[in-house]
Amino acid sequence: MTADSISSSTSASLILSDAGLDSTLAVTSLDEYGDPREGHVAAERALTLYLNKRELITLMTLGSQPEMLVLGWLRNQRLVQRVDQVAVIQVDWETGSAAIQTREEIPDLDHRLSRKTVTTGCGQGTVFGDLMDDLDKIDLPKTELKQSLIYGLLKALDQHNQIYRRAGAVHGCALCLGTDILHFVEEVGRHNAVDTIAGHMWMNQTSGHDKIFYTTGRLTSEMVIKVAQMGIPILLSRSGVTQMGLELAQRLGVTLVARAKGEHFLLYHGAEQFLFDQPPRRARQAKHHD
Repeated sequence: MTADSISSSTSASLILSDAGLDSTLAVTSLDEYGDPREGHVAAERALTLYLNKRELITLMTLGSQPEMLVLGWLRNQRLVQRVDQVAVIQVDWETGSAAIQTREEIPDLDHRLSRKTVTTGCGQGTVFGDLMDDLDKIDLPKTELKQSLIYGLLKALDQHNQIYRRAGAVHGCALCLGTDILHFVEEVGRHNAVDTIAGHMWMNQTSGHDKIFYTTGRLTSEMVIKVAQMGIPILLSRSGVTQMGLELAQRLGVTLVARAKGEHFLLYHGAEQFLFDQPPRRARQAKHHD
């Protein structure tokens, strides 16, 4: 089973609500001189998920793409194996709930829900089931990555992060093809942002084999596992790496690049697929001076 096999079925008959809300709220604050300042804060809303009328979990979210967040969460929790198993996702902000209906009962649901791991995700992420289940079945492609591509991608990503610039308090994640940004999602927690992108990929049957995943957040075990399950072989972060995140990247074959900003990055895993195609900065500076 490849990591993308989960995306092989159609989503044409899935019924979704359209309950996206604004990601920021206008507020007035006082600056350091006591002068009023008009600005924005990031929204934070509680959304409780009900699977076939059974309460699962409450997610804290901006609420801008709740249906994709729920769909991606189901996928990355491995509670649903095929998108055509999901019949309805109905988000209702008056009750702060997302009602999920599947076409058939979820096997071993009680067992899966009884195994819960609280992760290092912002606001404490939660993973149900055995965290390490089926990891050895993931088969990621060996994909070449160029130094020049990282520089170009980081430059392209500078055009995003609108919510962060307006209000702060969010993480950003992006699904990239070369230097093209296919999806950029900002959320109050990086695990919600990756799940939202997973939802988009599942709905559109997007393969991850030739993609790069970017995040502003740290590369923990949860992030590496989710990206590997989405079939994406390259993980790029502006932040750092945890020990377990690195160990899992080595185990799963994920190319891991962190502390990436401007023309600086650290390659933690995947050197055999990496091409250093740019001269050192000091050499370029010397050539410029000549």
